[in-house]
Amino acid sequence: MKRHARELAVTGALAVLLLALAIFAPGFYQPQPLLALATREAPVLLVACGMTVVMIARQIDISVGSLFSVCSVGAGLLAAGNCPFALVVAAAIAMGAVGGALNGLLVAVLGLPAIVVTLATMVALRQGLNLVRQGRFVDLPEGLQWFGLGQTTGMVLLVGFALATVVGLALGLRHLAAGRHVYALGSDAEAARLAGIRPRLVTWLVFVFAGALTGLAAMLNVVQSPQVQPLAGLGLELKVIAAVVVGGVAVSGGRGTPWGTLSGLMLLACIAPALTHLRIEAHWEKAIQGAIILVAVLGDGLRRRRRAG
Repeated sequence: MKRHARELAVTGALAVLLLALAIFAPGFYQPQPLLALATREAPVLLVACGMTVVMIARQIDISVGSLFSVCSVGAGLLAAGNCPFALVVAAAIAMGAVGGALNGLLVAVLGLPAIVVTLATMVALRQGLNLVRQGRFVDLPEGLQWFGLGQTTGMVLLVGFALATVVGLALGLRHLAAGRHVYALGSDAEAARLAGIRPRLVTWLVFVFAGALTGLAAMLNVVQSPQVQPLAGLGLELKVIAAVVVGGVAVSGGRGTPWGTLSGLMLLACIAPALTHLRIEAHWEKAIQGAIILVAVLGDGLRRRRRAG
């Protein structure tokens, strides 16, 4: 129970918020706006799942926003060129995996700090994309939006796929040897090495995995609009890291679950519409989100100090 105290606290805070909205702003629970909110956050949830694995392994990747933009534009250009849908999806995942593999190579093999490496790739990818596209949108062919299905059906499919990813990742981290290796690496890399785990390989693979999920998330973003904008992932890295940290993934590694990440993302995502329905000024959104993140980080720090003491 103590190990999942943060996840339970975040889930409790989310439940309190939802209960307050049910009492004071029942209009929040209109089905279509809620489905639209969940659909908009579905790609973010996939990227957050990848970030969860990276941070459990005691690493970080702040290039996911730029990589998301590159994968979105790349997939859009392939779709505009009338490539088969399956090939577009595979290409988006492959582009993300290659970007993650590059980060992992620099971090795991060369031993460079992840924050420095991913900052460099974030800037390089973003500026390179700006140079190539010059802000031009990519027009998508008819039939790609919502997978060629109706809007409501497509939205439900996107949300269901994102939730299935959370379930699959949670089961994998808990029951597969690869998942246990990630937790072991984040808890103590040297102890993991002595136990027969290869820290460099595991580190490289978590970056590849996160990149692949980012590419898949970009595809989920592409099908939501008739156009792809080059800055689709601007600011995504901050949103994702905030959701992961609030959801209980330890900054120091070795602890956290996808369930906590889901709760953290839902809590942060509900703030803006909640303020609207409660008739509170929208500029309070960032302040409230910042306060939640600060409380989460302080709680993690206090927990580490108690363990050290």
